[in-house]
Amino acid sequence: MSIHVSEPGRPTGTRLPEIFRNRRVGGLDEMAESHALRESSEEISDGEYQQAREVTARRAVARYSQAEDARPEPERVYLPVSRVCSPWIHTLAAESSLAEGLAVMDEHGVHHLVITSDGVVGGLVDMRWILNWLHENQDQDASRSFLNIELPAFLTASPETDAHQLARLMLAHQLDAALVVEADGTPSGIITSTDYLRLYASLSRQEGEV
Repeated sequence: MSIHVSEPGRPTGTRLPEIFRNRRVGGLDEMAESHALRESSEEISDGEYQQAREVTARRAVARYSQAEDARPEPERVYLPVSRVCSPWIHTLAAESSLAEGLAVMDEHGVHHLVITSDGVVGGLVDMRWILNWLHENQDQDASRSFLNIELPAFLTASPETDAHQLARLMLAHQLDAALVVEADGTPSGIITSTDYLRLYASLSRQEGEV
């Protein structure tokens, strides 16, 4: 039930977890290090804002963990990610432009894209990241290709990963999506914060009907 985080980098070859290239996510105490991963190429201009983000993330993780731990052990239901994630994955070659990425998202009504390089996973990006990049790099335009940009860190999980554990790590690393990958490295789905909202809204509704 592996969960990994791939460091930021350009989509030149696969960025899927490999024991000799990426670090394994071992626990929630790695959150501070994850900030360094996500901000490695950026200058943090507002220290108080960054500190507030970290405090908020820690509180969210703590509350989530307390809610889970409060349940008796037999009632803690294992929920594989494969039962929650969406199987619909939209990919785009790394040679494509940011504008093309936004167009694909708009066409399919999605907010995340898997960027591929030579047919393998080169990264996972979302609409907000693209818009932020364009805002922060106003000397560049949307014709810039993904191939020449350092893409953000992203989480990967196996279909058998416990969805509750993955949710805690997504909160800790302040990532709103994770890529679900088969043992052979083939992406089989994507799970987002929206999927979790739907899941817990459904569970709350069922509990209210009991």
